[in-house]
Amino acid sequence: MSEDTTKVEVAEVISVGEFAELLGKGPAAVVGELMKNGVMATINEQIDFDTAQIIGAELGFEVVPKPAGKELRPNEIDETKQVPRPPVIAVMGHVDHGKTSLLDAIRNAEVAAGEAGGITQHIGAYQVTKNDRVITFLDTPGHEAFSALREHGAKIADIAIIVVAADDGVKPQTREAIDHAKQAGVAIVVAINKIDKEGADVNRVKQELSEVGILPDDWGGDVPCVEVSAKTGDGITKLLEVVLLVADIAESVARVDGFGRGVVIESHLDTGKGPIVTLLVQEGIIKPGDWIIAGVSYGKIRTMEDFKGNKIKQAEPSMPAVVSGLKSLPEFGNWFEQVNTEKEAKDWVDRQSRKKTYKSVTSIKSVTAEDIANAVVEGAVKELPIVVKADVQGSLESLISALDQVGNDEVRVKIVASGIGDISEGDVQAATAGKAIILGFNVSINAAVNQQAKRSGVEFQLYKVIYELLDDTREWLSSMLEPEIIETELAKLKILGVFKTTKDKVICGGKVLSGKVTPDTDLKITRAGKVVGTGKLKSLQKDKQESKEAMQNEECGLEVATNKAIELGDELVFYTTTSHARKL
Repeated sequence: MSEDTTKVEVAEVISVGEFAELLGKGPAAVVGELMKNGVMATINEQIDFDTAQIIGAELGFEVVPKPAGKELRPNEIDETKQVPRPPVIAVMGHVDHGKTSLLDAIRNAEVAAGEAGGITQHIGAYQVTKNDRVITFLDTPGHEAFSALREHGAKIADIAIIVVAADDGVKPQTREAIDHAKQAGVAIVVAINKIDKEGADVNRVKQELSEVGILPDDWGGDVPCVEVSAKTGDGITKLLEVVLLVADIAESVARVDGFGRGVVIESHLDTGKGPIVTLLVQEGIIKPGDWIIAGVSYGKIRTMEDFKGNKIKQAEPSMPAVVSGLKSLPEFGNWFEQVNTEKEAKDWVDRQSRKKTYKSVTSIKSVTAEDIANAVVEGAVKELPIVVKADVQGSLESLISALDQVGNDEVRVKIVASGIGDISEGDVQAATAGKAIILGFNVSINAAVNQQAKRSGVEFQLYKVIYELLDDTREWLSSMLEPEIIETELAKLKILGVFKTTKDKVICGGKVLSGKVTPDTDLKITRAGKVVGTGKLKSLQKDKQESKEAMQNEECGLEVATNKAIELGDELVFYTTTSHARKL
């Protein structure tokens, strides 16, 4: 660039129209340069800084980064000033191993009894007090398919309690939970549950744990294993004491001064209240009246409650808070952060939204031969179109993640639409357009929408238990699989003579080498070990008389319907086929 080149300051994302105005050029000039570089963008679409820099240079401008605004902080704080906070515990494990019942026993509430099929229906967080110390428990879905949520839970937790049934042992889902906890770098405590049941074998469980890299502390390892019974309450007190001991070693601390921030644990729409969001505070303190951003949502905290539904004046680190006041629903796992003003919140959300839609010369992808090959393979996959509705954001994300895992390289789920709340007319329209079935989890459908679905020929299914939804989906996909054809060899015969050959028939004779030969049986003609043709045995003779069978070592005459020539020395293999439905 020459010294007299005009410098232009540009933000990390900018619209084409705004960029043209900064350059003092007409939008057509900028759009034209973008097209030359392979970017098809209109005047209202966004481009990133790198793209603006390239286009600017071609138009004779030096594009430099616009200085970042003041960092989003409500006040000056000392990041090094930290105090102890309650430990956060994620409880994970196989669906049938009593995770929810264990949480119920821990917090001494009748939650598990009211949940269909023993599956946690909502993602939540709870606090209990032991020895005058508070412990926060994350209640994450326990179904084996919810690896995504369990991973989120491990990432924001200090300790993972892995629940293993004493009468069932380590399952694939148990190993999956252990892997997530290890990857997140959190401490692990194993709760060996159901010790009161017949068939409980604690030593077998410990042996299986050692085989997957979890060596119990009483076996010379460093992972505490506590024997408990969620049903009788045995071992619960010891489990909490072990958790506190492990937490002391981990030394959980957090900053309490200044702005609050943390993670979204759950979100759903409430009639009359709007978006209701459960936040887990990780740093600082949040209070009613604070402006917060969460993902691409923002709002002013209108009300704040604890996990019991009691109104609270503030939420501190490791504390779950149920808040209202956000403009829209953030997603499970989104980070939230407190800001000074509504303007800061709007600007932040605007930047995040624009980042998701910008176009860039650096992200243009060329089509390769591999892409084309993959597209051909993709076209061969049968798809089951589905519209998914769920009651809360966490459940919806879990379902989508789980449904993505159902299927194989022949059949799979195609989600044509998804959302939170009861099944609506829009969902029926989406299902009609996509020829899809609607699956609803913990939602309902009113009479008018029900009638619309019937008129449109749209099928819907409602579920209270997530794994039942997944099992049904697996069954539907299985019905789309091509059946397995099983071929059973019945007999083998060697050709000793060929007497007459026409275009569709061969009269020949031979000796049965194995099995039993009967008329109306399919056959293969093999020559030197290779199949050279197929046919069907029309009739069979022994001693010049019609016969219904020829056994091993017997000689017989054959009338074979085939358009392939049969030669002396060929072998005929007689077989039957059966079709079996396949399962995923």
